[in-house]
Amino acid sequence: MKSPFPGMDPYLERYWRDVHQGLITYSRDALQPNLPADLRARIEERVFVETDSEKHDYYPDVYNVEQEQTLSAPDSSGTVAVATPPKIIRITSEPVSEAYIEILDAASGNKVVTVIEFLSPSNKIAGEGRDAYLRKQREVRAGGANLVEIDLVRKGEWTFSLERGYMPLEDRSASYMVVARRGSKRFEAETYPIWLKDRLPNIRIPLRQEDEDVILDLQMLLEKCYQNGRYDLDYSEDLDNGLPEEEQEWLIEFLRSENLR
Repeated sequence: MKSPFPGMDPYLERYWRDVHQGLITYSRDALQPNLPADLRARIEERVFVETDSEKHDYYPDVYNVEQEQTLSAPDSSGTVAVATPPKIIRITSEPVSEAYIEILDAASGNKVVTVIEFLSPSNKIAGEGRDAYLRKQREVRAGGANLVEIDLVRKGEWTFSLERGYMPLEDRSASYMVVARRGSKRFEAETYPIWLKDRLPNIRIPLRQEDEDVILDLQMLLEKCYQNGRYDLDYSEDLDNGLPEEEQEWLIEFLRSENLR
């Protein structure tokens, strides 16, 4: 089943953790056969601790809940054995892992050539997740690697390696964005502003200076996530994700035209 939207489906944000994992895996698989023979696409993980004060709607945390309960069962002699009450440990934080893609140069000892990030709400909301992401962002840029940041979620703040003030005024209101920074061109940025009515772009993934870019079809990746994820999406519900007014109006009219409202 295809998404009714021509490009990004904003309702997928409700399942972003699963969608994010799909985008990472499918991107790695799409890139791998198109890379030069000595380059490898690998999935890596960044781990951070999400405290109780930083919890948000997207990543559920698991907490140990104390319950008064006595268990008993007969032992081999027929005598009923009573379970010893355990000590309850209350967990106030949970480790969270986020996947991203590294393209490595196998011939040079797995030097990182390019990092590809699909941003998540935890990267864009103040807290340890955003701090961890910004540290990684600085490390990639300082190390001279290419960085491709793909933001298909509305939740949170601008978190790209490019300051928003450098964007043309007409692009700052785009619903979604891709920013690519080449390690060899530190004072340039390639941007792909994305609006709801548009197909997601085919973006250029930079490699080494001597290599041709490889193309990543974001729309194909998203459609694969939608089809394989079998998400339960209720298009009759309103979204609270801060879409620009024009985009919000287009969204409502589009859903009505597709008989989804």
